[in-house]
Amino acid sequence: MSLRLIILMSFLLLASCAISTPHHEDSPSDVDNTIDSYSRSLYLYSRARLASHDGDYPAALSLLREAIELDPGSAMLNSEVAEIKLKIGQVPEALEYINKAIKLDPEYRPPYVLAGIIMSSAGKDWEAADYLRKAVKLDPAKEDAYLHLTLSLMRLFEYEETVATLKSLIKVNPESVLGYYYLGRTYSQMKLYREALVYFKKTLELRPEFDQAVIDMAATYEAMGDYSQAIESYRSQLGRDVNRGAVLQRLIQLLIQQRRFPEALEYLGNAVKAGLGGQETFRKIGLVYLELEQYDKAIAVFSEILEKDPAAHHIRLYLGIAFEEKGELDKASDEFKKIPHEASSYLEAIGHIAIILKEQGKTEQAIGILKEAISTNKGQFELYLNLAGLYESIGNVEESLTFLFENERLFPKEARYQFRIGVLLDKLGKRAESIERMKMVLALNPRDAQALNYLGYTYAEMGINLDEALKYIELAVEIRPNDAFILDSLGWVNFKLKRYDEAVKLLEDAVSLVNDDSTIAEHLGDAYAAKREYKKALKQYRKALAIDPDRKELADKIRKFKGEHGEK
Repeated sequence: MSLRLIILMSFLLLASCAISTPHHEDSPSDVDNTIDSYSRSLYLYSRARLASHDGDYPAALSLLREAIELDPGSAMLNSEVAEIKLKIGQVPEALEYINKAIKLDPEYRPPYVLAGIIMSSAGKDWEAADYLRKAVKLDPAKEDAYLHLTLSLMRLFEYEETVATLKSLIKVNPESVLGYYYLGRTYSQMKLYREALVYFKKTLELRPEFDQAVIDMAATYEAMGDYSQAIESYRSQLGRDVNRGAVLQRLIQLLIQQRRFPEALEYLGNAVKAGLGGQETFRKIGLVYLELEQYDKAIAVFSEILEKDPAAHHIRLYLGIAFEEKGELDKASDEFKKIPHEASSYLEAIGHIAIILKEQGKTEQAIGILKEAISTNKGQFELYLNLAGLYESIGNVEESLTFLFENERLFPKEARYQFRIGVLLDKLGKRAESIERMKMVLALNPRDAQALNYLGYTYAEMGINLDEALKYIELAVEIRPNDAFILDSLGWVNFKLKRYDEAVKLLEDAVSLVNDDSTIAEHLGDAYAAKREYKKALKQYRKALAIDPDRKELADKIRKFKGEHGEK
């Protein structure tokens, strides 16, 4: 049955009810007038609903105003006007009609819901919550007010009331998908992750195709540090439908973050088959090939993208890097030189050109290119860091530091600039000054993971302020949970605190992420040795020396270790 027919039938039924129940004390003429006015107002209301449904809001408003003239005491008619005013963006006028409707009939629910929505949209969540609580009380069976109230309460961090509201909703409606979903969201925000998982799972039982619930459930596993289960959550849902783009893309991103590149490639292939093979998908494929050191495949992917879009300068940067990593430096340089000055990747390209020149033994030419770039881009601090890095790479640490000091006034609030100064001070043995610089970095950016890690690791190496070091590095891990070097620092400070079990776990995680770093391998060996697992310790020491055979002190350490503990 069409909406138009339903409304007209409703009008006839309501009109017949009105005709059958006139007030017994009114005169016949008054009764007739009342019936006529009421019937006419209902007729106009019905036409207004039809006009609104067709998107003809001016006509709907005109009809409703005429209806209100006939029935000025109708809260329903005033509420209808408010709803249309809200649809066309006339919020102040909508509020006027809402207030009038509430005054006419304080027990009529719709204007309270509308008022809650308006207040919430205006960021006035306390006021919104007051209106929406009233709406819930007036009709506990209707879901909309619960959900709008939930959103306002969550923004107010009123989690206990949020939970109570949602549990009331699912008590009334045990099949409320959004009720269970928002309970999961709320518990997740409260960091009560296990409770959150219960409600996300219930949500997906009721609606398996609810992609955002899948993503939020997996994010909860990530917050718990259970990345394998997060990945499994995505996979299990994709088993139902491989074409679920949002879930597929999030799984790919997580696999890349976890450095599970072969699996990421498999799902990237699925994305292409599912018709999601846009430039971003192929960019990720190329970058995964780069990580896997499959440079020819990376070059082929990036070249194909550039054939279709020669102006994709960030892709050309990746192509240059692929040639550079492959050792084809002239081809790499040619690609970097094609990137125009106005491109966002230009400065990085200049840095790579300078590195290539330095590797080719053309150090003075490399310095000249960077100085020329600085002269035309004085506000780009990255160029200053590139030149300082070049000085440092040829052994001129003091010249590098002097150069940064001379230009420090240009970048007083640039945390990365201060960080580089701190590192150079440390290399020159000025550790106290280095620590002060790192504190300056954190004053500029309290969540600078590199500075947090550097400062915490420095304290650990010095054997001082270990509790403070632990706090710094734990925050760094929170910011960058998959950084092997930060995990190594956290393992090392736990080692210094004699928490050997925790140290081993963290250092094993670090080695699993980066297995070609000599220092991380040595740290894991030290942690094993502290637990008297000497065979494992010796294996890690030997691995560390194999990675960096020039470490004479490590070779001496291995000989001494074997003398004390043998080969076992």
